[in-house]
Amino acid sequence: MKRSILITAALAMLATTAASAQTINVKARVPFSFVVGSATLPAGEYSLQTLGFGHALEMRNRDANITKLVLSNVCQSRTATKDKVIFHRYGDSYFLSQIWTEGSSLGYELPMTAREREMARNNSKEEIVLLALNR
Repeated sequence: MKRSILITAALAMLATTAASAQTINVKARVPFSFVVGSATLPAGEYSLQTLGFGHALEMRNRDANITKLVLSNVCQSRTATKDKVIFHRYGDSYFLSQIWTEGSSLGYELPMTAREREMARNNSKEEIVLLALNR
């Protein structure tokens, strides 16, 4: 019994350490309106940061008094050389897709919404729009 409690405590500590290593806190000036989940957010300056164990993201636009919470998946790629935010564009609609932070090989990917899947099906051309952020 004591052993299983120790193992559970050790796993919890590892999960907390891994989650804290995956945190983000970046600012992005987005020059177009974009879709996140079921909401369309206006162009503007946003702060993006992880909450809790790193799968919840808070997007805040203080000028428009908007705070949006979204769930994301952690994904892995080559180590990012800059902070960047990636959008999928179909016609004149933009969908937030990924967020990467400089020096990390872990990024955050937002699942495609039903609306984005429909746009992808109905539009023959998808563009990837990358915003490289300055610190």
